[in-house]
Amino acid sequence: MKRLYIMRLCPQTCGAVVLVVSLLVLHSYGGPTNTNPLLDRLLAGPLSNSASIVFAARPTGRDGHWYANFAYYAHDPDQKMYGEGGRLYRLDLRSGSLTCLLADPKGGVRDPQVHYDGTTILFSYRKGGSEYYHLYDIQSDGSCLRQLTDGPFDDLEPAFSPEGGIVFVSSRCNRWVNCWLTQVAVLYRCEADGSGIRPLSCNIEQDNTPWPLADGRILYTRWEYVDRSQVDYHHLWTVNPDGTGHAVFFGNLHPGTVMIDAKPVPDSGCVVASFSPGHGKLEHEGRVTVVDPRAGPDAPAFARPVSKGDCYRDPWAFSESWFMAAAGPALVVMTPDGAEEQVFRLSEEDIKAGYQCHEPRHLVPHDHEHVMPERVNLDKAAGRMLLADVNEGRNMAGVKPGEIRKLLVIETLPKPINYTGGMEPLSYGGTFTLERQLGTVPVEPDGSAYFEVPALRSVFFVALDERDMAVKRMQSFTSVQPGEVAGCVGCHELRTTAPKRATVTMAARRPPRMIEPVSGVPAVFDFPRDIQPVLDALCVRCHGYDVSGTNGPRAGKLILSGDHGPMYSHSYLMMTVAGLFSDGRNRARSNYPPRALGSAASRILTMLDGTHYGVVASPAQKKLLRLWIETGAPYPGTYAALGCGMIGGYAINNQVETDDDWPETKAAAEAIDRRCASCHNEPGRLLPRALSDERGVSFWQPDMKDPRLVTSRHCVFNLSRPDKSLIVLAPLAKAAGGWGLCRDPVTKSNVTVFADRNDPDYGKLLALCGAGKTRLEAITRFDMPGFKPRADWVREMTKYGILPPGQPLSEPVDVYAVERKYWDSFIYRPTRAPAQGRAVRSLLTP
Repeated sequence: MKRLYIMRLCPQTCGAVVLVVSLLVLHSYGGPTNTNPLLDRLLAGPLSNSASIVFAARPTGRDGHWYANFAYYAHDPDQKMYGEGGRLYRLDLRSGSLTCLLADPKGGVRDPQVHYDGTTILFSYRKGGSEYYHLYDIQSDGSCLRQLTDGPFDDLEPAFSPEGGIVFVSSRCNRWVNCWLTQVAVLYRCEADGSGIRPLSCNIEQDNTPWPLADGRILYTRWEYVDRSQVDYHHLWTVNPDGTGHAVFFGNLHPGTVMIDAKPVPDSGCVVASFSPGHGKLEHEGRVTVVDPRAGPDAPAFARPVSKGDCYRDPWAFSESWFMAAAGPALVVMTPDGAEEQVFRLSEEDIKAGYQCHEPRHLVPHDHEHVMPERVNLDKAAGRMLLADVNEGRNMAGVKPGEIRKLLVIETLPKPINYTGGMEPLSYGGTFTLERQLGTVPVEPDGSAYFEVPALRSVFFVALDERDMAVKRMQSFTSVQPGEVAGCVGCHELRTTAPKRATVTMAARRPPRMIEPVSGVPAVFDFPRDIQPVLDALCVRCHGYDVSGTNGPRAGKLILSGDHGPMYSHSYLMMTVAGLFSDGRNRARSNYPPRALGSAASRILTMLDGTHYGVVASPAQKKLLRLWIETGAPYPGTYAALGCGMIGGYAINNQVETDDDWPETKAAAEAIDRRCASCHNEPGRLLPRALSDERGVSFWQPDMKDPRLVTSRHCVFNLSRPDKSLIVLAPLAKAAGGWGLCRDPVTKSNVTVFADRNDPDYGKLLALCGAGKTRLEAITRFDMPGFKPRADWVREMTKYGILPPGQPLSEPVDVYAVERKYWDSFIYRPTRAPAQGRAVRSLLTP
């Protein structure tokens, strides 16, 4: 093996000089031999004119999630997602020569893409000693390294766009993954020189691996979950290069599998992708799969596996018969029947340094894709949406023409930071996201609607009947670019069908409607502030702790008072467990039948007309409850509540702020074991032995039919009024002011556990609840006096320019006002400044 070191100097446009080191390695396997039959055939076929490959080599990311390979963890900016070291290689498969175009032992190199000229290579590069990946290009001989983008953002996964620009994903969107402690990158575009950066997507989750299709659209991976499973919907979508026309390409209704790194298969209409199983493997690792879209996006049988396993990354199609992929420290070629052959392996030196192969691309000139005309008008603040017939669609049985009168427009709101994989305390097993109701638009008698939508905002719709109750709910978001006119056939219609109506719709005959705000309700709901007063007025007189009468306290075994538990209020937890409201929850399901989700399916709204013990709600109270449910039924109305104010909360999917070592907890646990375990001795009857004792119940996907939830830690401990805790009231005799609920599990007869409050074990249980109250008052919850957000929240809000630099952590902050300002920072504000040049970046990028 011979190594030849070549040093080149390349003048840059800014007058600086960059040193590029190239390394030429002649591998011992040389050119094609009898030991490489697949390579021989490939060289005689698609690679007969050019056998050059460009690829990156670097360590894999340090986090197991496919998307978490840039930036830092929420709790520690010094803890990075990426490993150190990166190289950009050019490999000639015919001669076996390997050229290192760029090497940085402390930096990072990723995502090469070959220009149409076959000599310019676009890629993402983090220089050693710096924190951020930016876009660069370089010539295929290693000369003329040029930086294209800059700033305190990560710019990744670039691809050349047919009209001459670049599409890529970037953390310029200033948001974090809703169910993990890493940052989000979504689609952006810029000119070929890095100027004119603007967003193409407003996804609040991750976009990945954009790539042009032959017809000019951009194929990409979109991960999202609007009131449905966090880990099951990350499929293939398309968008026009100007950001208009987002549409599903394959998947979205079929849960499971991360479909990523998709690229067109030449001359076929198909694409090749990595199908990474479940919620995805490290660095996009998966099964090489060919997708034929001709049967539409909902035809799983039209995805055909190529590889025999799921250990491959970054597949490339030379033709319908030949594929390449990275596999650990090697590159392999394969045929449609799964036959496979290793054609390259990194040196032992690279492997010892932790390097693996990534993103192999054919280094060859290729034709431009179709250039699509632009449909944006950056002078407009909004776009328009046209719905042909809301009654058309799948799973619409029983919906009568004219039944749907309005569309409720809801915006799903980005998170400024996040700390774990669950949704707590935002909900208990439900939404991960705060949602803002923007108002309603009318649906015409023929089922059509035509209305304006603010640009670059993630919105979805709830179809409402004449009583403003939910008929059908959208569980995916949509958006428009400035000046875009978008349309759909109906409500969850088949993508392979066209509108049945040949005439112009009633809505299209008049100007677009404006969204009509809903008066008298907040845009973003907060349960303690907005909903608890309704429960106090209507429900707590029966469903509380201080009730006397024939039914006694806790009517129907339901507490609806706002007392604090270790993580939620008792009312919020018990409404959830009792199923009093219907939301999408964290389930791998979409397109529910009519009236199966939202207000129409929520029992609480059937108990307000006087038929439930005379309870009559005012129209204002009904409206509050109804719209709170339609916007995901959250507990806090602020993301500042995340990661704090909880005893036994979670960070990085592990419990924190636990009480296991408290003396009060140990004493109470001993008393429970001695006084209660003889009856509470089965899995569904075991009592929590600590404020943080989940007893094996999933913190992110609890089963609402689990009998353990009746005695959940979230409801048996009262940290507002310790003496009202179910853990002490239930075993205390009625004569002593308790509830006397304990029964012999065999005879069902009453059992007196604590005859009076002087029982030492009663005192131990009460002391644990009192210690919890003291601790909660020290750490504070979002709805408690003196609440202060986490330093991480303040750090990110300062980074985004929402809070001023040097914001003192000791000073009170109106977190609701700060987050409104944060969300409003994403409002697109038109400008007549030219759409070219770097000056536009500050105007169009949050």
